[in-house]
Amino acid sequence: MRGALVSIAVGTCLWSLPIIGSMASDVHIGPVTAYVEASVRSWIEDPVIVEALKDHNERHAHLAQADIDRIDAEWRSQRSSDHHPLIDSVTDTPLSKFLKAKQAASGGAITEIIVIDAKGLSIGESEPSSDYWQGDEQKWQKTYPAGAGVLFVDRAEKDESTQTLQSQASLTVSDPQTHQPIGTLTVGINLDAL
Repeated sequence: MRGALVSIAVGTCLWSLPIIGSMASDVHIGPVTAYVEASVRSWIEDPVIVEALKDHNERHAHLAQADIDRIDAEWRSQRSSDHHPLIDSVTDTPLSKFLKAKQAASGGAITEIIVIDAKGLSIGESEPSSDYWQGDEQKWQKTYPAGAGVLFVDRAEKDESTQTLQSQASLTVSDPQTHQPIGTLTVGINLDAL
């Protein structure tokens, strides 16, 4: 895997950002990066996201991997049930409502938004995901542990449910005071809408 340094002009600013892509030569990385820098990056400093991450990191600090695996299995079982209190506890929060509004305002460019805490657990989602634990996926592994300021653009894939070409872009979220990573923001991008 290779990384790339991409300079993006947004407004009157020119940023040189380290990005990590699944394949740096993928043609979608530039447009996805430009979209994220122009339309999404500022969200990682929003108090709704920052405070939710701080709160959940404190509440989840005691969880061992066995606890996470058990909760993730419960999430997966609730996906096919009419009774889903765990999923509702994530998707019916002020954070998830904030994410749903951001997705709706994107005009179809964003297909999903997930906020992931320091343990790799989903704490807010605009659309219910297939699993609760994201810590075993690149969207978390290539951002939160990598430190502040990281943007990871994943490979492009066709979404079977929507039949659109999509990519996920993930950003490390840091505490504005300490600049220490506290979580990850992942945004699904509809490449056909860019």
